Amino acid sequence: MRHISRRGVLGLGAGAAAGLGLTGCGTGLGGGPHGAGGSGGSGGGGKGKGKPEKKVTPIGDGSTARTGRQPNQPEKPRALEPGEAPPQFVVFSWDGAGDVGNGLFERFLKAGRDHDAHMTFFLSGIYLLPESKKRRYLPPNNAPGASDIGYLTDAHIKSTLGHLRTAWLDGREIGTHFNGHFCGDGFGSVARWTPKQWRSEIEQAKSFVTEWKTNSGWTDLDPLPFDYEKELVGGRTPCLLGQQNLLPTARELGWRYDSSSPGGLQVWPRKKQGVWDLPLQSVPFPGRSFEVLSMDYNIMYNQSQNSTQAPPANYPAYRTQATGAYVAGFQRAFETNRAPLFIGNHFEEWNGGVYMDAVEGALKHIARAKEKAADGEIRIVSFRQFVDWMDAQRPEVLAKLRTLGVGQEPAGGWKDFLKAGSTA
Repeated sequence: MRHISRRGVLGLGAGAAAGLGLTGCGTGLGGGPHGAGGSGGSGGGGKGKGKPEKKVTPIGDGSTARTGRQPNQPEKPRALEPGEAPPQFVVFSWDGAGDVGNGLFERFLKAGRDHDAHMTFFLSGIYLLPESKKRRYLPPNNAPGASDIGYLTDAHIKSTLGHLRTAWLDGREIGTHFNGHFCGDGFGSVARWTPKQWRSEIEQAKSFVTEWKTNSGWTDLDPLPFDYEKELVGGRTPCLLGQQNLLPTARELGWRYDSSSPGGLQVWPRKKQGVWDLPLQSVPFPGRSFEVLSMDYNIMYNQSQNSTQAPPANYPAYRTQATGAYVAGFQRAFETNRAPLFIGNHFEEWNGGVYMDAVEGALKHIARAKEKAADGEIRIVSFRQFVDWMDAQRPEVLAKLRTLGVGQEPAGGWKDFLKAGSTA
């Protein structure tokens, strides 16, 4: 089942739809997910050890536990020195973050380790809720247990738990994609939820993570090695809908960022209602006259008009074009304004899996560029690590960075652009 934001699809071409932030995530009814060290800030972090180093202190029913500081984290970020160029940040993120046995969660955990790439996994809370207990989910404006994405099988919930443990111990971030993924224009759509209803959805998403042992009865399994109340500092809404009413609740809950804005540009971000607004961004679309949002679904939509099973003869061209879009977005930013690049993905096999190949190809390209660059110049980080760096910077420096438009180089080079006194 696929879900398409209806904004911009009626009477508009694919390029226009992309410009309006069209996005979607889907599952079949079978339960599949929809789907750096160096000076100056976040990045790096080394290889995953696989085990917490400190004492495990269970929280609540033992679904989660305190295990000490998260392993494999970068050095504490510092403010840029006058005249110092900002790093090029890249964030790979995953919506849904559930496992259905297609090997994609494992594939990208390994890719992250191989290329020292920290990522953000936006977990859908109901992916830890057994379908037999689905009526414990009370979605706003929808029937109890309703969901526009499938529930996972018990076996896949268990494998998802294992992958989440590994991800966190490897230094990755666990955010939220909320629960039932209600898109569209109907009464139950997340686009119509109030701040109070968003709070209910968030509290339920957290409870499915922190009470999975109670809901499943699997008391013999290891806990997730983190305190989710502290770990959860941001998310991405289904189909990039509903951010306006989400943000007041996000701010009240102490969230540090939200990645739900549609149609962002490759410029330095700012806060919205007190929360860092980190949108997916329009990037060059090779061979086309328009740009495309930096997400696998949007690229797929523009290539095959939302068909996930286009003729296989098209796959090589689709793969090359998708890879080229991500690489072009990276190169444009790295060679000009150094705006962070945010990429969104799903553990899906649309059009023969070409989009998974594309994102891994882009990751490899960026990792090679990182090896050739100066230490810390390119950083593949999580959203949380990125906002750690942003919060360490002087406000006047960030304001100066925000004066640079898409693809705009700093006048006189970075040494002159951010020299002492130039940001006052």
